[in-house]
Amino acid sequence: MRTLIRLTLGLLLLGAERASASEAEEKAAISAAETWLKLVDGGQAGASWDEASSQFKAAVDKPAWEKALRSARGPLGKLVSRKLVSRQLTHTLPGAPDGTYVVLSYQAQFENKKSAVETITPMLDSDGRWRVSGYFIR
Repeated sequence: MRTLIRLTLGLLLLGAERASASEAEEKAAISAAETWLKLVDGGQAGASWDEASSQFKAAVDKPAWEKALRSARGPLGKLVSRKLVSRQLTHTLPGAPDGTYVVLSYQAQFENKKSAVETITPMLDSDGRWRVSGYFIR
């Protein structure tokens, strides 16, 4: 009976440690995403590319990113508000190599668009830092 109690307690503690680690990873990913979004919001497309993940940079070169970002965000006008509405830690994403990702969804409002959803996906990059690997707005 004591062995069963110890085993159960050990599994509970292991689960709590994993939940704490997941929460820490999510917080670090959110911080990286919000720092990156400040660059995007400030019209610093080149700097946002510089700070993006190696996977992001491999998928799109800097001039193409600058053009795509201007095209997507320019018509929206300045950011009015943004609120994190969901976050999901995952190790697999469609069309992406296995890794450690956090998919973040923000409800956003811009001068020329009252309601938008921004999806930002930071990943734990090869240098051990959280960096944005994907950004979509609709």
